[in-house]
Amino acid sequence: MKLILSIATLAATLFAVPATAQPAKTECLAGAKPGGGFDLTCRLLANSLQAAKIIRNPMAVSYMEGGVGAVAYNHVVGSRPADGGLVVAASSGSALLLAQKKFGNHDENAVRWVGALGADYGVIAVAPDSPIKSLKELVTEYAKNPAGFPIGGGGAVGSQDWMKAALIARAGGADPKKMRYAALEGGGAVTTALQGGHIKIAAGDASEMVKLIEANRIRVLAIMSDKRLPGVFANIPTAKEQGYDIEWPIWRGFYVGPKVTEAEYKWWVDTLTKLITTPEFKQEQETRGLFPFDMVGTQYDERVKADVKRFRALATEAGL
Repeated sequence: MKLILSIATLAATLFAVPATAQPAKTECLAGAKPGGGFDLTCRLLANSLQAAKIIRNPMAVSYMEGGVGAVAYNHVVGSRPADGGLVVAASSGSALLLAQKKFGNHDENAVRWVGALGADYGVIAVAPDSPIKSLKELVTEYAKNPAGFPIGGGGAVGSQDWMKAALIARAGGADPKKMRYAALEGGGAVTTALQGGHIKIAAGDASEMVKLIEANRIRVLAIMSDKRLPGVFANIPTAKEQGYDIEWPIWRGFYVGPKVTEAEYKWWVDTLTKLITTPEFKQEQETRGLFPFDMVGTQYDERVKADVKRFRALATEAGL
């Protein structure tokens, strides 16, 4: 019996997250209405934590819409800065908005960045009957005649899709401010416009393209990831493979308030570090259409701030 107890004690020591800093209750705040990307991010965390039995009680998910996360960001900094049980969903879109100073007086240093648990990736696509077969051909032809290549994206000027298109324009030496850009309502409208011939280039996300690729209704020229993606994307080269240093991961992660204690912050970092190794998390990530993108603690903090800096330079260059 003593041997069994000793082994159990050792296992608890090695694999359990510190109980001392574990909050009595946990909450994930989504800075938008239910059903969007922030909601998906919170549900990914809440469901997998519960399934993997890492937390004692179910995590609550709450919503605070406004400014694509801006209202939630200001709420946490101003009203709940020391709430150790609260994490807030964020994305690379949050970094982009911070770069454009759309979160008010607070910058990327106003909160503590905990970790990212998955990502989608940007893609550049053309119609299946387009004579353009590679990203290099597209960049070359676009540089010759930018006006002849209307580009569509699911968002206004300055959005993530607009930025993806701007990177392609810049790769060809063209001025992003002079793009013929059509701001459409979501990825579905973008691919419909592409197939209808209303635009010649589509900037979007990989997860939106799966069924269209399978049905040969779209041709993806490049994935904006650091390496090739699996499944239907396995034969599609990255932008880097084609000679362009372009990446656009749409990471999904979390931050906590600026006055959360070091022990509480470490508990969240340790918890996410443990979570990403579990089969329950991996299944939940796949179910929600996200690709692996696991980055926790200091590494994630540095990534967020590097992204803000990169986006700020791009936004300044583009005249935003």
